[in-house]
Amino acid sequence: MGERQANTLDLNSLANNKELTEDEKKMALIYDTHTIEMPIFRDIKYKRKPFFSLIKRTFDIFASLLGIIILSPLFIVIAIIIKCSDGGTVFFKQKRVGKNGKKFTMYKFRSMVPNADAMVVELQSKNEASGPMFKIKDDPRITKIGKFIRKTSIDELPQLFNVLNGSMSLVGPRPALPREVTQYSVQQTARLLVKPGITCIWQVSGRSTIPFEKQVQMDIDYVQHRSIWLDTKLLFKTIPAVLSHKGAE
Repeated sequence: MGERQANTLDLNSLANNKELTEDEKKMALIYDTHTIEMPIFRDIKYKRKPFFSLIKRTFDIFASLLGIIILSPLFIVIAIIIKCSDGGTVFFKQKRVGKNGKKFTMYKFRSMVPNADAMVVELQSKNEASGPMFKIKDDPRITKIGKFIRKTSIDELPQLFNVLNGSMSLVGPRPALPREVTQYSVQQTARLLVKPGITCIWQVSGRSTIPFEKQVQMDIDYVQHRSIWLDTKLLFKTIPAVLSHKGAE
């Protein structure tokens, strides 16, 4: 299987490919613009916005590059602290699901112990989040420096590199884990119609305090009403939201 096939689902193969799971077929429904006119998406108004997409991508490139340059001293300091704390890797790399279900590698400053992913199964019974998400208020996997960089959202800053390479945008639904996406209803997959972002509507409205179902609805609202004005408003609202630490874990 080629790289494209490994990372995306081919809509044209749905009819005759018996190897695809129901989850893969469900994901593939959103791959073609015509599919949004199907009854299954009758409550979601989506249309292509080429001019908006061009302006958005141009701004993403310049803003992310400028942010990386300005914040480089902070990047170096945080990297040294994380490395010296336990000798583990500085960055946390994880597969996430982006636009049209395409998987990509998302970057963060590591805020948890090296084997954090492996601990999810044994901690599943303590999960406090609704829906397919996994959240624990006092997560034992979080390191001392991790608590600080998560509370201040510094751990998210390496995602500027994701924005620069085009896998993410500054504004858009937060990127989901593959295991979360497999649990989506067909309606919820509509949040994958646009690029994921560093900030979004629910990120500036309470973050993790908002139930999963409400988060998804807010993301779908963004998909339907995305605009230069809305992106600008959300970027400005992100600053006080980060400084208030509301919903940060």
